[in-house]
Amino acid sequence: MGNSYAGQLKTTRFEEVLHNSIEASLRSNTLVPRPIFSQLYLEAERQLSALEGGSRVDNEEEEAEGEGGLEPNCPPNPYQMLPPPEGCCTTDGFCQAGKDLRLASLSSEPIDVPTGFLLVGAKSPSLPDHLLVCAVDKRFLPDDNGHSALLGFSGNCVGCGKKGFCYFTEFSHHINLKLTTQPKKQKHLKYYLVRNTQGALTKGPLICWKGSEFRGRQTIAGSCSGPLFPLLDSSGPPAAASIEPTSGVNLSVPMGAQQAGPASDHPSLTTATGPAVFNGKDSPKHQQLVKSKLLAMPRPSALGISPNSGPPKKRHKGWSPESPSATDSGYSQGGGNRAKYEGKGMSYMPQVGLVGPASVTFPVVASGEPVSVPDNLLKICKAKPVIFKGHGNFPYLCGNLNDVVVSPLLYTCYQNSQSISRAYEQYGASSIQPISEETQLLLTVYYLVQLASDQVPLMEDLEQIFLRSWRESHLTEIRQYQQAPPQPFPLAPNAVAPVTSAQLPWLAGLAASSCNHSVHIIECTYSLAEGLSEMFRLLIEGKLAKTNYVVIICACRNAAIDSCIAVTGKYQARILSESLLTPAEYQKEVNYELVTGKVDSLGAFFSTLCPEGDIDILLDKFHQEKQGHISSSLTASSVTKSASLDVGGAPTCTSSSLEPCHIRPFQLAVAQKLLSHVCSIADSSTQNLDLGSFEKVDFLICIPPSEVTYQQTLFHIWHSGVLLELGLEKEHMTKQRVEQYVLKLDAEAQTKFKSFLQNSFQNPHTLFILIHDHAHWDLVSSAVHNLYSQSDPSVGLVDRLLNCREVKEAPNIVTLHVTSFPYALQTQHTRISPYNEIHWPASYSNGADLYPENKKYFGLSEFIESTLSGHSLPLLRYDSSFEAMVTALGKRFPRLHSAVIRTFVLVQHYAAAMMAVSGLSRMKNYTSVETLEITQNLINSPKQCPCGHGLMVLLRVPCSPLAAVAYERLAHVRARLALEQHFEIILGNPSSGITIGKHFVKQLKMWQKIEDAEWRPQTYLELEGLPCILIFSGMDPHGESLPRSLRYCDLRLINSCLVRTALEQELGLAAYFVSNEIPLEKGVRSEALESDTEKLSSTDNEDEELGTEGATSEKRSPVKRERPGPHDAVSSPLSSKASSSAPCGESSTQPGGPLQGEQARTPQPCGSSEEGRGPGDKQRFRASQGAAVISKHSPGFAPEPDSALKTSQKSIQVPVTSSSSQLSSPGSSSSSAVPVAGTLVLQASQCSMTKTCQQPPVVFLPKLVYDIVTSTDSSGLPKATSLLPSHSVMWASSFRPLLSKTMTSTEQSLYYRQWTVPRPNHMDYGNRAEGRVDSFHPRRLLLSGPPQIGKTGAYLQFLSVLSRMLIRLTEVDVYDEEEINLNLREESDWHYLQLSDPWPDLELFKKLPFDYIIHDPKYEDASLICSHQQARKSEDSGTSRKPEELYLRRRQTARMRLSKYAAYNTYHHCEQCHQYMGFHPRYQLYESTLHAFAFSYSMLGEEIQLHFIIPKSKEHHFVFSQPGGQLESMRLPLVTDKSHEYIKSPTFTPTTGRHEHGLFNLYHAMDGASHLHVLVVKEYEMAIYKKYWPNHIMLVLPSIFNSAGVGAAHFLIKELSYHNLELERNRQEELGIKPQDIWPFIVISDDSCVMWNVVEVNGGGEQSREFSWSERNISLKHIMQHIEASPNITHYALIGMRKWSSKAGSQEVREPFSRCHVHDFLILNVDLTQNVQYNQNRFLCDDVDFNLRVHSAGLLLCRFNRFSVMKKQIAVGGQRSFHITSKVLDNPVAIVPAQYICAPDSKHTFLAAPAQLLLERFLQHHSHHFFPLSLKNHSHPVLLVDCYLNLGSQISVCYVSSRPHSLNISCSDFMFSGLLLYLCDSFVGASFLKKFHFLKGATLCVICQDRNSLRQTVVRLELEDEWQFRLRDEFQTANAKEDHPLFFLTGRHI
Repeated sequence: MGNSYAGQLKTTRFEEVLHNSIEASLRSNTLVPRPIFSQLYLEAERQLSALEGGSRVDNEEEEAEGEGGLEPNCPPNPYQMLPPPEGCCTTDGFCQAGKDLRLASLSSEPIDVPTGFLLVGAKSPSLPDHLLVCAVDKRFLPDDNGHSALLGFSGNCVGCGKKGFCYFTEFSHHINLKLTTQPKKQKHLKYYLVRNTQGALTKGPLICWKGSEFRGRQTIAGSCSGPLFPLLDSSGPPAAASIEPTSGVNLSVPMGAQQAGPASDHPSLTTATGPAVFNGKDSPKHQQLVKSKLLAMPRPSALGISPNSGPPKKRHKGWSPESPSATDSGYSQGGGNRAKYEGKGMSYMPQVGLVGPASVTFPVVASGEPVSVPDNLLKICKAKPVIFKGHGNFPYLCGNLNDVVVSPLLYTCYQNSQSISRAYEQYGASSIQPISEETQLLLTVYYLVQLASDQVPLMEDLEQIFLRSWRESHLTEIRQYQQAPPQPFPLAPNAVAPVTSAQLPWLAGLAASSCNHSVHIIECTYSLAEGLSEMFRLLIEGKLAKTNYVVIICACRNAAIDSCIAVTGKYQARILSESLLTPAEYQKEVNYELVTGKVDSLGAFFSTLCPEGDIDILLDKFHQEKQGHISSSLTASSVTKSASLDVGGAPTCTSSSLEPCHIRPFQLAVAQKLLSHVCSIADSSTQNLDLGSFEKVDFLICIPPSEVTYQQTLFHIWHSGVLLELGLEKEHMTKQRVEQYVLKLDAEAQTKFKSFLQNSFQNPHTLFILIHDHAHWDLVSSAVHNLYSQSDPSVGLVDRLLNCREVKEAPNIVTLHVTSFPYALQTQHTRISPYNEIHWPASYSNGADLYPENKKYFGLSEFIESTLSGHSLPLLRYDSSFEAMVTALGKRFPRLHSAVIRTFVLVQHYAAAMMAVSGLSRMKNYTSVETLEITQNLINSPKQCPCGHGLMVLLRVPCSPLAAVAYERLAHVRARLALEQHFEIILGNPSSGITIGKHFVKQLKMWQKIEDAEWRPQTYLELEGLPCILIFSGMDPHGESLPRSLRYCDLRLINSCLVRTALEQELGLAAYFVSNEIPLEKGVRSEALESDTEKLSSTDNEDEELGTEGATSEKRSPVKRERPGPHDAVSSPLSSKASSSAPCGESSTQPGGPLQGEQARTPQPCGSSEEGRGPGDKQRFRASQGAAVISKHSPGFAPEPDSALKTSQKSIQVPVTSSSSQLSSPGSSSSSAVPVAGTLVLQASQCSMTKTCQQPPVVFLPKLVYDIVTSTDSSGLPKATSLLPSHSVMWASSFRPLLSKTMTSTEQSLYYRQWTVPRPNHMDYGNRAEGRVDSFHPRRLLLSGPPQIGKTGAYLQFLSVLSRMLIRLTEVDVYDEEEINLNLREESDWHYLQLSDPWPDLELFKKLPFDYIIHDPKYEDASLICSHQQARKSEDSGTSRKPEELYLRRRQTARMRLSKYAAYNTYHHCEQCHQYMGFHPRYQLYESTLHAFAFSYSMLGEEIQLHFIIPKSKEHHFVFSQPGGQLESMRLPLVTDKSHEYIKSPTFTPTTGRHEHGLFNLYHAMDGASHLHVLVVKEYEMAIYKKYWPNHIMLVLPSIFNSAGVGAAHFLIKELSYHNLELERNRQEELGIKPQDIWPFIVISDDSCVMWNVVEVNGGGEQSREFSWSERNISLKHIMQHIEASPNITHYALIGMRKWSSKAGSQEVREPFSRCHVHDFLILNVDLTQNVQYNQNRFLCDDVDFNLRVHSAGLLLCRFNRFSVMKKQIAVGGQRSFHITSKVLDNPVAIVPAQYICAPDSKHTFLAAPAQLLLERFLQHHSHHFFPLSLKNHSHPVLLVDCYLNLGSQISVCYVSSRPHSLNISCSDFMFSGLLLYLCDSFVGASFLKKFHFLKGATLCVICQDRNSLRQTVVRLELEDEWQFRLRDEFQTANAKEDHPLFFLTGRHI
């Protein structure tokens, strides 16, 4: 079938139909959209089922019936039932006359049914488990098609006998349906009732109300609810299985139970998960089906409607008891109780993996006379016929049932295809009819006719054919529905006449007449029994020798058809029957054949093939003759060669030099992705992960029970250094310590896992990462283990451990599943959120290499690409002569399993090849060219390397007993040929370690420079360079990595892996990293020299080699010829690739191309990752690209070193030299083709390991698998990708879109999540909350990436970065800067010398002088403030830094570990402060109320209205006029309170732009103490702050302050607090409390204060020179309570503390108190400072300005030097939120400070910023324009009156206050260089200014609100007397008029 679907009806209009249907489904407004899936796949059926409750698998039927009404658009009408008449019966299930109507009661009662009436079952909402029996005139019921029901109703009550009900409403009242919606017959008459064989009345088929049964319940019915699996004992009556299904009960079948075939109720029964059904080229399709189709639908639609599985037809009034739905226990074994299963939500799917395929051999119970199976059938036919049940009844079989297989696959396929039309019913009220049974059967015949003799039918191909055919035939109707509004009446039926049952046999015969007897049609008159008997007769007589398929049709039964199809072709029958075996049964069968000696006949046959009569005799003779001669000559040469080189000290062989391990860019990228997913879980509002509460990371890696994988994982952990980095181990760790972190999932796993859980429980502050590596392995539900506890204890272990309650609930365990094949974890029931999936990134995007690496990953897609024409010789190959021999022997030994035959043939081929290479050249005829090539290269490769490095051949034998047989036989042959020293044979078994001979251990130690005498290789990676055959057994690989010296991957024995996971993991063994440094094809032909020249010319033309069987039976499929076989290119003389210059340019630019710039220079990487090859290279696999990405552009990955030797298809006779030039690297320059012959000779002796590092291994596949892997569907998607994804899942529906080639990994995941469901034995089966977020586990992640690409290295790197991040989370960057201007400190005679005083002594403190100098480092760029003591020193004190340095400077920070007393932002969550934050799940989000609070303020000249948002939990801090009434005041404590339970001072934190990052969580800082904390926010930010801090009190500033700076907030806080103090004094005065006793302090804190410290002094005495001190973290509660307890505290106006610095010296902390500026964290006495205001206009330096005003008012400022505050560096919000931009929108030019002012009335660009901000910024950067004399002139400062403005660090200023009685410095000594008058008020007068002296040429700057007041000020202050003004010296801030600019006037002193 090749690249196309053979037999599928092609249609050019199919895409158009699909397109239109998609478009219509998008436009339909009746659907509930599935968010992501439906947008991706737009699949109508799935959307419909979502609408109809399809996603609720276990719903009761009523839920669906309620929604499945006829008009999906109509909302249910509210309906009021009439009250029943007085005295009548109203009991549910009884009529109003009191008679019982329930089916259960009436089933055996005789009921009189008038002519023309039918008995039907009505459903009552109040009796979900019962049907009510009614008699209804059949004219008012629908026909087969859902049409022709008369409108209206006519019915009788069968209880009381009342007749003539003409309205269904009236009738529904009579039978007490008690409806809440309008009664409709369509909704409530559900089933026909029929008599079964015992005469009892039972529930029959659904009534086909316009096809509605397809839309309602049926979509929900699980495909396999229902009875237990039929057990082995079949003698019981069919009803024996009708036990109520309970969870898990389906799993109770013993392994190997036999079952004739699933019923319609559980189609999945026999689709054993075993080897699938393989179709020649298209096998995947079938396989998908085989494995799953049955299981395919969790809700197959027409589940048991009628014998022909179409809509029930009224002719079934007397519904025959033989129909499959009634008693065919071949289908359901208990079908008679169907009513019970159908009502049950059908949620239990049988466990396919446990059902035996013997299924098939179980007697089939059915109608009619039994059919006897002839005794000697298998002996005569050489194969067991496989009989597929089709439509209708299937007869009993008896007799020799072991020789026949019966399967229900086809029946299920037909059933599923009947449901197709359901998806289209959205288009109109009339249903589009499903495809008819006759058409189905005819299409099946067409399909079979077109199959080639080497192909096997696939159910999925059939499904696609049915789907396309149906769409084609209903194209017109679909179009009309799509283009027009739905019609009220059905459209005219399609004009095409349907096939009738009478025409069917004739048409089928006609179709079969063209196929040369491969399909034989048998027509029966009465029943299928005749046809089956006829078929058996023909088989015995040998008349069906050329026939592959027999189609038996019985079309007499009431125009309905019965049919079945028997597969009689030997090849097809063998493959189909073996595909039904589960893996367990497959092994059991093989074991049985080996143990019972059945295989001896095969061995005897092989012996006879030898020319000497017996191969062992030949071996013995050879052994005796040549013993010694060969071995000495062979070994001597290699040994002497290596010895001589070694002695000479020359480099022997560079290929094995180990490279430094490092992490690759891809792994780093994946680790970062994992980290960001963990962070996003933590950041979500669900509180599922509190990263802030963890201090370290621990981990446990769970792996499958493979000793090699275990050792490999230990190796990676050891070499990655992750244990040291996580702090889990010290430098010298032992291997035993490392073993703690890896858990092998075997019998001992539970103990180790328990201690892991205990550890996680005891360490709540450690984050445990539970890594489940190879996560697709063992997904068996623990329920299965419970049922089979006596079986393997490791069954279901993953489920029991990883899904246990402790892991689910532990808040500190994150589970990470890691796998290359995630499909089984991506079902409708998955526990992993799609948002928690991480896929390995593609290596390049839009041609750009995202992660440049010097290695190119070679995975499945690259292997497939190598088979396409246009490439060099393919890496994927098959061996046709081997296949031919297997086929021939299969016919000779029909009773042997083909795996046994294949193994024996392959071992025979290897034995013969070894003999041929050793000199017995006549044995060449008894092996295949491929095997000979492998063996030659294996034996000869060590001779080509001075060190004796060789290559590895991987021989994959999945079945362990067969692997043991192969090992013994090959070892025996090797011994007789004296080759023990040449190569090793290793038996790789998952359960045991690696055993190799001493000679080879010695060689490995020498190569790897290992001194340890006890060393033995423990991983395959350590076999690097060892010439060996690795016989790799085990049903599945367990993640073992193979070394780089792997040259051949022989997978010819893996015929049983046709599900996507199985296939990809087998091919994943060959996945490889190829060095990008050396062009791939260099030396590609070198191995030609290693093999005989005869080899090159040998032919392997299939048509010749098939002589064993006769060419006729091996008809090649037509596609076979069309496909430019992979070898065609080789046969053409050099084909088009001879000119290597063509791809040259392209290659160099492609990511995959060799020699890419830096990549070429980088050594081969080897980070600590899982999947490497080579001991020092364990990790080279971090790949550069995902498995599905095919690099179309890297031309040369295909070429093989030995590709010339590959001759499977065409003869290859190419001159060696030319072929090598043909294959020279496309990446090389065109000239590289010239010296080819020379390079060839040089390379002949090149080490084989060096070559293997540059080329991926060659993979040999079975022909069947090869065809599947290399064929693509119509979209170009490899066929293998569309296989059923895993044994443990099944398709949710046959009506699903195909995967698309363009899908990303994410889209594929979403596809599988929508279209697959787990089987009952899958651990996710019970996780049923489909599609609902709560079915996902919040702390579960899935990492998927191609095999061997480096996932281990990536997740170990993730552990490292996670650990670093957690440490980083517990740390914070705090400002760490030295105080500035310390050298300018006041040299006073008076110091506060009481060093040990805890509090300042008021009298002493008053004597301290005020230090005007600013020491806070954040003001490094601020103007110095001069005082008289400092005037002299300031001459030389000017800062030497350039101003631009100050503006660009990066403030110094230190990283500090957060203490337990830190303040936190919104990202911190912990149990203690959840309630404080208002996020605790037990508490509802805190309700808050908004309260207005107004007070008047004379300076603003208006009333200020503020708003408080007060959470309910904080209302106790306030006083209200009444509960919930007007806010009156905020409660204040008393000065005399001494309680230590709370903090007295309310804390106000002004904030902007920091709703997430502001440190407002003071719970830990206050050590849990009660405190009042108010956030002061701008109006426009109120909502966002409230969202993040729902339990905080907010003070919302009036909207006029939205663009104001911090000065406005400080101003309002202070004014409000004073106003509140007055209110509280008044309120409490009434309670008898003195006004001065009310606490007058508030705290004003920055939003970045993170921690507080205390200095502890260990002074030797008061005046002692000995002074030592230490600093420690302390709670804010401690500091506040200490300060609040200060004596005389109310005499201090402003109290603060030092800013922390690690550089603080003893000078700063020696004196406990200073009288100086305070910043950042202020304790403000609002009473004392009543008349000192903050400047509400200020943006910058407002605290310095306020400090100066407070001091000049004669008030005390005290800084506690022993306390310090740490300020966190926060990169967002705060002052940064003010951006100065142009008001002109289209002006992108950056604005510089010089542009902040302009001349009045100029055309300057106006700026969108407050005038005050522009002024302050301009003066900060450009004040030297106004005060040129002042620049760096510190002895002549600028005089500032009443206001401190920052004029930049190069200008000094002197501050004076104009208020009467204010404290000012003596200015008599100063000559000022300038005067700045800023908005001066009436206190500033002409006389006040005349006290000061100015230099000649000093400058004046007057700033006013407008030009008018500017002039008035000049006049009022008589400035023109001393200052000269010019018109051009007037300026304004660059604001528009409406923004109220500020105006400047400058002048010069005369």
